[in-house]
Amino acid sequence: MLFTSLDFAIFLPVVLLVYWALDRRDPGIQNTFLVIASYVFYGWWDWRFLGLIFASSVIDFLVALGIHRCRSRGDGRNMARALLVITLAVNLGLLAVFKYYNFFAMQLNAAWTLFGWRAPLESLNLILPVGISFYTFQTLSYSIDVYRRRLTPTSNLVTFLGYVSFFPQLVAGPIERATNLLPQFETRRVFREGEARNGLRQILWGLFKKVAVADACAGHVNHAFEQSATHGSPFLIIGALLFAFQIYGDFSGYSDIAIGTARLFGFRLRQNFNVPYFSRDLGEFWRRWHISLSSWFKDYVYIPLGGSRTGAPRAIRNIFVVFLVSGLWHGANWTFIAWGGLNALLFVPLFLANTNRQYTGDIAEKRNLPSPGEAMAILRTFAMVVILWIFFRAESMEAALHYLSRMATAWKVTDGFYLPKMPFLSIGLMLVIEWIHRSREHGLQLDPESVPQPLRWAIYYFIILITLMMNSPENDFIYFQF
Repeated sequence: MLFTSLDFAIFLPVVLLVYWALDRRDPGIQNTFLVIASYVFYGWWDWRFLGLIFASSVIDFLVALGIHRCRSRGDGRNMARALLVITLAVNLGLLAVFKYYNFFAMQLNAAWTLFGWRAPLESLNLILPVGISFYTFQTLSYSIDVYRRRLTPTSNLVTFLGYVSFFPQLVAGPIERATNLLPQFETRRVFREGEARNGLRQILWGLFKKVAVADACAGHVNHAFEQSATHGSPFLIIGALLFAFQIYGDFSGYSDIAIGTARLFGFRLRQNFNVPYFSRDLGEFWRRWHISLSSWFKDYVYIPLGGSRTGAPRAIRNIFVVFLVSGLWHGANWTFIAWGGLNALLFVPLFLANTNRQYTGDIAEKRNLPSPGEAMAILRTFAMVVILWIFFRAESMEAALHYLSRMATAWKVTDGFYLPKMPFLSIGLMLVIEWIHRSREHGLQLDPESVPQPLRWAIYYFIILITLMMNSPENDFIYFQF
């Protein structure tokens, strides 16, 4: 069910009331109920995939216990490595079949037909399970951390099922590490009114970004990318700009709703977005965008490959591997691979100049406005990201290149040109609020000492009013397809 649906508006309060009515002295009772609620939530899309997530979870649970026992013995390292290979093969194998089989089969068939041979592979008519990329990476990190002795595995199956299936972040993240989330399932939770209030504010902020920004942009974006051959540069530039805000409002909005919802249940999830469009270079952007995925690739791909400790040539190889795999993680299409490769290509000069980590603090710290140099760096980085998003959004490489070509050369304003006002008003409001609260966890985390209560409530009601006024069709969250 969608976070923005009536189903969820009924589901959440019911689950919340029952959850806190249960005996809080034993977290196992609440955990059991959360697992049941999470499976109902996940099965709302397609109940047939409940067996897949359950089987995957049980395998990882048992394998992690086996790895721990083997690692506890002096002579069990080889067996532990074999068990790790099994869980990697099962998880990545499921992901490969459901998400990538048809793509690679199509590429192989195309290669064979070049030589006049018969295509050897048939396409599979498979439905991609919602959230498989997210919960697969979550369970992989658990098994790897157990193998590395950074984590002692849980012996409680219900606790582990709760960690994997926790419904607020199950289908689109954040990708939680077991070192953060699993201990929260093992300890007694206490209802804290302040945390719950902050969670409700973050949910409201996420709904605003999803409904008033992302969904409001969707119609113009779809028209721009589907009818790019009939429009000129101004229309296509606006389409590209709006897609940048659509995907940000959509995905960061989901993350805000997920994190805020988890707070209502006494859980703390990690921050997944940190005002990425105020970044001053591409390195900073990737530390602020989809933080849970970026850090996952850093810890489980980049560093194991040698990171930047192996000399410049291998470090550059590692950078390209991470960005290309990140692109492929998003989807089985050459556009995603190109998007990842172009990000790597633009990131490498920062790495070679040793400036990829020059911006690690707050933007315009202790100042109301950025300096002229910072403002230019922010605009330059944002323009770069907008262009790269075109590859992410386009249906094919041909469509992406065609869009870029027309955006750069077709400067005649067509009869169908118009400037959508409401999305830009919502975007402007979002940017102002996020700039003011850029050092906080979310846009509506208002400081009671500097913002009086009447003004705070006026802001909340204003955000609610704008969200309700938006006459935008309901759209699935973009990252559900990944």
